[in-house]
Amino acid sequence: MIRLLTRRGVQMALLMALLLMATWFSGSQQPWLQRLQYATFDTFNRIYPRPSTDSVVIIDIDEESLAVLGQWPWPHDILAQLPLKLKEMGAASIAFDMVFAEPDRTSPPLLAKRLKDPSAEAARNVLSSMPDNDEIFAKAIAQTGNVVMGFVGTESGNEGKVPSTIRGMVISPKARDILIKNAYFSSGVATSLPILEKAAAGNGSFSVNTNLDGIVRTVPLIVRAEDKDGNMQLYPSLALEALRVAAGKASIIVSETKARNKSGLEGFESAINVKVGNIILPADSEGRMWVYYTPRKMGRYISAWKVMAGQIDPSIIKGRFAFIGTSAEGLKDIRSSPLDLFIPGVEMHVNVVEQALQGKYTVRPAYAMGIEACFIFITGLAIIFLAPFINLVLLLVVVMLLIVSAVTISAYSYEHFGLLIDPVYPSLAVMVMFVLSSLLSYLKAEYERREIRGAFGLYISPDFMTELTKNPDKLQLGGEIKNLTIMFTDIRNFTTISEAMTPQVLINTMNDFLTPMSDEVMKTRGTIDKYMGDAMMAFWNAPLDVDNHEREALRAALAMRGVLAPINEQMKILAEKENRPFYPLNCGIGINTGPCAVGNMGSKQRFAYSVLGDACNLASRLEGQTKTYGVNILLGEATAKNVADFALMEVDYIQVKGKTEPVRIYTALGDENMGQGLDFHQWQATHDAFLHAYRNAEFDDALGHIKSCRAMDREDRLGDYYMVMEMRIKDFQKNTPPQNWDGVYAATGK
Repeated sequence: MIRLLTRRGVQMALLMALLLMATWFSGSQQPWLQRLQYATFDTFNRIYPRPSTDSVVIIDIDEESLAVLGQWPWPHDILAQLPLKLKEMGAASIAFDMVFAEPDRTSPPLLAKRLKDPSAEAARNVLSSMPDNDEIFAKAIAQTGNVVMGFVGTESGNEGKVPSTIRGMVISPKARDILIKNAYFSSGVATSLPILEKAAAGNGSFSVNTNLDGIVRTVPLIVRAEDKDGNMQLYPSLALEALRVAAGKASIIVSETKARNKSGLEGFESAINVKVGNIILPADSEGRMWVYYTPRKMGRYISAWKVMAGQIDPSIIKGRFAFIGTSAEGLKDIRSSPLDLFIPGVEMHVNVVEQALQGKYTVRPAYAMGIEACFIFITGLAIIFLAPFINLVLLLVVVMLLIVSAVTISAYSYEHFGLLIDPVYPSLAVMVMFVLSSLLSYLKAEYERREIRGAFGLYISPDFMTELTKNPDKLQLGGEIKNLTIMFTDIRNFTTISEAMTPQVLINTMNDFLTPMSDEVMKTRGTIDKYMGDAMMAFWNAPLDVDNHEREALRAALAMRGVLAPINEQMKILAEKENRPFYPLNCGIGINTGPCAVGNMGSKQRFAYSVLGDACNLASRLEGQTKTYGVNILLGEATAKNVADFALMEVDYIQVKGKTEPVRIYTALGDENMGQGLDFHQWQATHDAFLHAYRNAEFDDALGHIKSCRAMDREDRLGDYYMVMEMRIKDFQKNTPPQNWDGVYAATGK
C-alpha cells in the first residue's frame, strides 16, 4: 500500500480527487460548512459594524411601561393613544412588531355580554352603549394614516389563514415564480383583527429566519402563505411596508435581476431586486436579505408610557420611523444577532430599514461561491504540481501569503462592498491540500531514500549516503553513461592460502580483509559494486558526482596497501596459535578511467546497481597483470593523466587479452608528496630512460638503467618488476625481436 502511494500517478489521482471534492463542497449546504461561514461573516460584522443612524426609533413596551400602565396586553382604547401621539409628533411611519389577533377582552360591549345577572340590566345597557375598544383602536389607526400592522407565520393552529389585505406590491412573473417556489413559508399565519388590518396603511410580516445556531442573520423581505383555497400568495415584510408607507404609499416593485444593480449594491448583483420608491434592496432567490447589523444603540429606545404621557420631545420622533416593539423579557420577543446574544426582535426590522435608508448591504451573490471555488481549485492545483519540486518551507510561505491575501481581500470586500466572501473554508481546504501533498511528497522521498539506503547503504560511506538521500533527484537509477574510475582488487595466491584454513577461519579472514579495504573506498566517496570471493569491485563518480574521482580512487588504493601490514600481523599470530602455516595476504589492484554504462542491471526478479563498459574490462585486466609485473597497483593511462603529480612509474606498453589496441600502464608508489620529491624525480627520469632504451631495442643500455634504478629503489618497491623486465630483455637478447617491434607486450593471460 505504501509503495502504491509513492507512485506519482497515484498521488496525483488522490490529490486531484480530494481537490475536486473540496471545490465541490465550497458550494454545498453542509451544516458544518454553513456554521463555519456564519462564524466568519459574524466576525466581519463585529470588526466592521454598520454605522448607525438617527432615522429610526423604537417605542419600547419595556418593564418600566408595564409597571406604569399595567400588564400586557393593554386595553385597546388606551393603546390607541400611541399611534395618535406618534403621528402628532411627526413620525414618518409607525410599525407594530406584534399581532393583535384577539378582540380586547376589556371592551365594554364584551363586558356587557358577560353580565348574565338580571339585576345588572342597567349596567349591561350602559356598557353596550359605550364604544368598542377595537373600533376605537381601528379608528385611531385609520386617523393616523401611516400605521403598519404586522403578522407572523406559525407552524400550527392557523392553517389557511392569511392577511386580509395586500397593498401596493407589484411582482414580475419570473420573480413570482422564483419566490412562490423558494420564499419563506409557514403552514399558518397569525394576523391582527380584520378591522385593524383594514384600518392600517400597510400590513407586513415580521417573521425572521434563525440559522442553525439560533442567530438571525437574514430577514425575509417577501414571504409566502397558502390560503384556504390552496392558492399561494406573496406578502411583504414589516420593514418593506414601513418604507412604502413612509414613501407616500408607493408600490413595492419586485423583479428578478436582469443586470448589475448600481444603486444600492455598488455594482454587485443579487437574485431579486425589491424597489420601494428610490430605494432598491437586494434579496436572494428565497426573498431574504442579509442583515448588516449596527451595535445596539440604547438611545433609540423610548419607553411607550412616556410617549403616551406626552413626556417626549417631539423632535426626537419627527421625520423618523417608529417601530413599536418590546424588550420586556416576559413577552418573549428576544432574539440573537452576531453582535448581541440577547436583543429585542424589533431590532432586526430596524436594521433592515436603516440599511435601506443608508444603501449599505451585505450580499452573497452566486459568483462569491464561484470565487471561493476558483481559489481552492487554482491554488490546490498549483500546490499539487509544485510540491514535488519546490522547497517545503518556501511553498508553505507562498501558501500562507495566499491565505493571508484571501482573508485580507475578503475583509476588504466586506468593508467596502458588503460582499460576503468566505476566506476560511477555502484557506482550510488549501492548507489541507498543502499538508497532504507535502506528506505524500515526503512519503515518496522517504521511500526513495529507503530504496537508496537499501541499494547503497552497505556500499558507500555514511556521509555520501546522507548527500545521496538529500538529493535523490541526482540519482538516475534507470541507467546513464558517465565517466567513471573503476577499481578491481584480488588476493594473490588465494587458493594456497585458503587450503590451509578451515571454512570458518577463511570467512573470518576474508571479513577482516575486506572490511578495512571497503572502509578506504567509502572514505574517498567510492561505491562498492560487489564482492566476488576474495575480490572486490568499486567505482567512483556514481551514483553522485565525485570531483577528481581519479585521485580519490588512487588514494583509496594507496591506503589499501597500507592496511595490509596490520592485517597480516594479526593473521600470523592466529596461525601460530592454531599451529598452521602462515601465508601473508598480498593484494593486486587495477584502476582505470573511462566512459561506462551505470545503473540498475540484472533481471526483473533481481537486479543491482552496477557498471558495464570497456573501461571497466580494462580495470579488471590490469588487476590480473599486477601478478605479471610484481606490483600491487596498476593504472590505466586515462587515470594516470589525472594523477600525474603522484609518484607514478610507467610500467609497460601492453596489449591486454581481449583488446586490439595497446595501452600504457602505470604503477603508483606513493602520493603527491612523494611524487614531488627530488629523489623520486631522479629515479623517475632514470626509469623513463630505461623504458626508452628498452622500446628502442637498446637492451644493453636498458639493463644499465635498470641497475641504476635498483640503486635508487632503496625500499625495493619495484624489485620484482625490474627482475621481470631483466628476464624479458635477456630473452630478447637471445631471440632478437622483429624489426617492426614497437615495444608492445602482448599479454596472453588475464
